Order: sequence, then C-alpha cells, then structure tokens
Amino acid sequence: MTLVARSGNARYNHAGARCDNGSPMLNRRNFLKTGAATLPLAAAIEALHPNAAPSVQTIAEVAAGGATPKLIPLPLRLAPIDPATLPWQENIRRVGQSNMTEHDPAVMNIEEWADFWHSAKADILFVSVTGILAFYPSKVKFHRPGKFLNGRDFFGECVAAAKKRGMRCVARMSPDLNWGDALEAHPEWAMRHADGSVQFSGEDPRLFKTCMFSTYMDDYVPAIIREVNSLYDVDCFYTNGWPPIGSLPKCHCAICSKLPPSDTPAYWKVFNERVLQLWHEYDAIAKEKKRDSFYFANLGGNLRCGPNLDRLGKTAVWFQADNQGRTYEDPAVWGCALQGRVCNAVMDGKFSANVSAAYSTGIVRWRNATKNPAEASMWLNQTLASGMALYYHFIGSEAGLGEDRRWQKLGADYFQWAAKHDAHLKPRRSIANIGVVMGQSTQLLYPGPAVARSRDYMRETTQGVYETLLTGRFAFDFVHEDRLELERVSKYRALLLPNIAMLSDRQCDQIRAYAHSGGSIMASFETSLYDENLKQRADFGLADLLGISRAGDVIGTNGNACYGRIERGHPVLAGFANTNWLPCGQNRLPLRPVQDPVLTVVPGFVQYPPELAYPPVPHTDEPAVVLRETSHSRFAYFPADIERTFWLTGHGDLLRLLHNTIRWISRDERIVHVEGGGFLEMFAWETTPGYAVHLVNYTNPNAHHGWLNATYPLTAQTVMMKLAAGAKVKAVELLRADTSVPFRLEDEVLRFTIPRVEDYEVAAITLG
Repeated sequence: MTLVARSGNARYNHAGARCDNGSPMLNRRNFLKTGAATLPLAAAIEALHPNAAPSVQTIAEVAAGGATPKLIPLPLRLAPIDPATLPWQENIRRVGQSNMTEHDPAVMNIEEWADFWHSAKADILFVSVTGILAFYPSKVKFHRPGKFLNGRDFFGECVAAAKKRGMRCVARMSPDLNWGDALEAHPEWAMRHADGSVQFSGEDPRLFKTCMFSTYMDDYVPAIIREVNSLYDVDCFYTNGWPPIGSLPKCHCAICSKLPPSDTPAYWKVFNERVLQLWHEYDAIAKEKKRDSFYFANLGGNLRCGPNLDRLGKTAVWFQADNQGRTYEDPAVWGCALQGRVCNAVMDGKFSANVSAAYSTGIVRWRNATKNPAEASMWLNQTLASGMALYYHFIGSEAGLGEDRRWQKLGADYFQWAAKHDAHLKPRRSIANIGVVMGQSTQLLYPGPAVARSRDYMRETTQGVYETLLTGRFAFDFVHEDRLELERVSKYRALLLPNIAMLSDRQCDQIRAYAHSGGSIMASFETSLYDENLKQRADFGLADLLGISRAGDVIGTNGNACYGRIERGHPVLAGFANTNWLPCGQNRLPLRPVQDPVLTVVPGFVQYPPELAYPPVPHTDEPAVVLRETSHSRFAYFPADIERTFWLTGHGDLLRLLHNTIRWISRDERIVHVEGGGFLEMFAWETTPGYAVHLVNYTNPNAHHGWLNATYPLTAQTVMMKLAAGAKVKAVELLRADTSVPFRLEDEVLRFTIPRVEDYEVAAITLG
C-alpha cells in the first residue's frame, strides 16, 4: 500500500446538488440551492469545518477510506511515441483567430495583433484570404479587393508578422458566397430555388449562394489556392462555410436537378463523393509547394455533420469543429464536449480543434461584443476536457484590435495556463467502458416516426441519452455506425443504440458479432427497423438478438402517454416502490408478447377531462421493456422513445430506469469512478506522463438554457481507478487549483479526493 500526502491550499464549501434518486444532477426546471447529500468519501471532507483548511493528514485519511466499486483495470498503456515524429499539426495545442472584416485593413494594428497572439502562446493563426473579397492584390477574376484594401497586401503583412514571431499560418477562405458580377458572368454558379430563382444570402442580398456541384468549386476556388500558395509562406488552407454542417444543401440548379432529392440516402451518397473529390483536389494543390501542407474544411454540427464522418475521418488531418457556442437548437451547456466525443470517434488521434467564439453567440447575436466570461470559459473547458485543441476567436479590429477588448485577457490567461500543462492536457486515448453508437445517417436522414415528424427528433434523442450518461457519471465514448468492427468495439462492456433507426445488414451482423463475443446491448424504439437506404424492414434487423418482434406501427400520444405496469422484480426496477405503474415514452412500437415480462404496456388514454382519465385497458401482455441474458451478454430493449421522452420531460422515473438498465447491462462495472455531489461531465484520458481525469462542473441554473453568469463550485469529488499490475504513481496534481493532493494506491486501485471543483478541474496522474 502506498499513501502519499502533499500540501495544498484549497478551501472548501458545501455547494452541490443531487436529485432525489441519488444521481448527481440539477433539477432541469428549478435550481435548488440545497446542500449536497454526497457519498461516503466526499461526506467525510464536507464534514470538516467549512472555514478551516483540513490538514494534509486528514485529507490523506479521507482518500484512503471508503468502499471500492466494481472497478475493471485500465488497458495496458500505449507504446511511447516521439512528438518529433508526428505531423506538425498534431503538436498544435492553441489556435488563434481574429476573424477579419473588410474594414480591418483600415484600422487593424498588425503588430499589436501579432504580439497579442504570441504573448498568449498561440501556435497557429488563421488569416483571411477570403473568396468573397480579397485581403491581398489578387489577380483571380471575381476575387474583388475589399474597398479599404487600396492596393495593400494586408494578408501578406499579417502572415509575415506571425511568422516573425514563430507562429504558423492558415490561409482562410470562404467559397460559399459571391457577388452579382460573378453571377452575371456565371449564372451556373448559383444555388437555385425550386422555381429556378437564385438563392441569395439572407442577410446581404448582394451575395448569392454558390453551388458545390458547379464549376465555381472546380475552377474559382482552386485558382485562389494556387495564387496564395505561389505568393506566401502559409502552412495549410481552410474553407469556411463549406461543406454545410447540420443539414444537406437543397439546390435546384441545372446540375442538382438531375441528382436524387436532397435529404435522401441516394443524395447523401452523391454529396459525400463530391465532398471527398474536392477535398482531395484542394489538398493536392496545397501540397504542390510544401509536402507537409494540407487542406481542411468547415466541419462540426456534432452528430449531424453533413459529410460522412467515417470516410472524412480517414481523409482529414485537421477536424475543424465549428461549434462556436450554444444555439437555440442545442441549448444544453455540454455542446462543445459532445462535439469532442464525436471527433474522438472518427479521427483516431489526429488533430481536432473546436472554434470557441469569444463573441456573443446564440439566436440573438452580437458578433463584436464579448460573451459572458463564465460561458466563454466553459466552452474552453469542454474543448480541453473532450480532447480537442484550444481555439479562440473574435471578429473585427476596430480601434486597432477591437472596440470591445474584454475577451482578450480571458483568452490569453487561459491559453497561458494551458501551455504550462501541455503534456497532461494532450490526450493519447480515451478511457471508457461504454460505447454509444452514433447513427450519423439516422441523424441526417431519418424524419422521425409518422406520428411525430420532426427534424429535431434525433437531436432530442441524443440530448436525452447524453444527459442520462452525464448524470450517471458513466465513462463513455461515441462509436460511429461505420466503425463497428469487433477490434474497435470489443473494449466496451456495453453498446447503447439510442433509436439508431438506420442500420445495414452488415452493421447488424457486426453488432451480433460484438454480442456473441460477450458484449451487452441497450437499444430503443425503431433501432434497426430501417436499412441504410431508409427502407423499412418487415421486422427489426436485430430482432433475433434482442428477442423482439414488431406487432404494428408506431403509436403516439393523444392525452396521457402510455405507462409500464410492473409485473415482477428485476434490477432495472431498483428503487421503485409503492407504485404499480411507471411512465413510458411519448411514442412506442407495439411488440409481440414475450415470456415472463418485467414491464407491460398500459396504453395511453384521455388526460382531460379528468373524469375520463383512467385506462380502458389497464392490463396487456405487450412488453414495455424486453430483457435477455446469456452466459456472457445482457440485452435490454425499450420499444418507446425513452431517451427523447426523458429529454422532453426531465422525469426522474425515466432517468432512474435508464440508469438502472445501463448498470445492469454493464454489470455495474466502472473503469473510472467519481463520486460526490453536483452535476458534472467526466472525461478520462491516457496521457504521455500517465493519466488525466477531467471534471467539468455544470452545476448551474443555466445548464440547460441561456448562458452561464456565474460558477457554483462543488465540494469533494473522490476518484478511483484500477491501474495495471506493478504501476507506480509519482504524483497526483490538480492543474486548475495548482496543487498536489494525497493519494492511496492499494491492490492496484488508485484513490484520491479533489477537495473542490470550481468550473473545471484536471487531476493529472504522473506515473513513476
């Protein structure tokens, strides 16, 4: 047994909140400032006098105590790698961008701009070329100079200033819009409405939208890349605004009218071929001057990214996640972290960065004003925690470097702090024992069931399963639907399939192979009911594996949603007492009866008037959940859209049922265990020095909507993980608190307590 105590200067309070079922979370409707009913180790810390810093010995005793959960050992560590052998972009840790406006050549102080980013320890800067208007004296026809350029080589001056300070440069282009003179000469370049009219910008009608299938992308964009490459010492090329993220383009030009209809699997195939064709062409041009140069494009949109992320992940060397801040469509605070999990699923350790906007994002925007500091910091926290490189940007340089300069200190301070800890903050691989299948085709193409058509259907499903996993503090990864090979997924004890409606026969076979090798499955609603072409099967593609058979079409809700009647005891029903009914989903697929069901359906009925609010059919043999177990695997299937319904309602019964089911199929095994009060997101990474456990504190009244205005700190969080046999721990350091903490290592189980978490903490474990 090893027990190490080191001095620390952290202080403690009693902040934190828990839901009444024991899961660490905030009520999504009301922020209750209540004391945290924490678990044993955390409680011991919290019992200390709040105004007195505990002694080193006291903290060491707390870290040594408490019960050990069912921990599985960490995987064997990866072989060491020399950073000098990596492509240069994989050593980039901080990206800066002052997004340039047409007016910047008249007002921007280039030396001040370069000095700021250099002092912030930025490794690379984005500098605008652009494509809509030129920031240098371009000779490409229709690449018109900005009206304040006056013959000046503004782009070249910026590149030279950055290079003088040892920073690399990205040549940033925008191919998505152009002006009327280009349209007059090349009407075929424009996107068209169904009536043949030109699609113009919604904000500036002087600009038309360019079609990605036109020669605009084949001729005009390559001409600019070649011109810039011949004139300047840039390191790589980037196109903003293309390809589209979150949706597929809808164009009716002469070319597109001959393609399959948008939002169909057939169109998506053509779209992906075009994206990859242009990507390879632009990348080849970038490499004409320097072999280590490359091209990359605008990406993001979380699971709803336009291009196929499996194919693109095998091509791209830089994932530009353009998730700048919270949106009306995705109001939850964890949007950046969710994007990081997507990048981790498809990039195989290659470079990814999230574009964190310092300006005010949202449905009402002020693109030249600083956003709330707590909100901006949280986006940077999530960037690092989820494994991406920091990327911070603002727009416009009025008065030299901006009329509103409040964003600068926050970004510079954060960059400088991160630079001190690069070794611990650069991940090598994720540590998780649960995989969540990300059905990208379902996200983009599946319209939802006929009773509830909605573009947001899968977005709501994703948010529901994501919040479920956060509040249960499960260690999980996303797994792309096209990466279900056994060698990839065998690391997971369980796979979750949250309404992955579209699955090919091959993908179904891969899931079967995973299950036959000992893996467990939780699935819901229309999972596997459609093939990869969105053609409905007669029965589920995974019917045999899950032990289910469809008995009809989707049934929605008109009044009371359906209920589940408890038929017998089972671990998935742990904690439910004094009730015969539980809430089920808003929509369900009726199933044929199964033997010895745990829950059966009570069909929905009138909710008003109350005199009629009782079930005409109080008992059926239709299962509300189907549970199976073999010698090595467990299977759970919910015929209702339970994850989405939880997101829409926040109902604690649904959350408890989901938590219990995930624990049951995973046999309640943990690869990293964090206990304590509050609502947080946990990431665990293998790093070059050892391991890093990131805790991002979402305990906040604005976690589900709006912006964070303040931080609500958490008290003690105890971390446990089982190291490989013979592992030695040299130190456990808290990078945000800038202190070391005592730890206990016994029978390969490492245990330590983080006394306090402000908005973010990183426990860096150095092996000896």
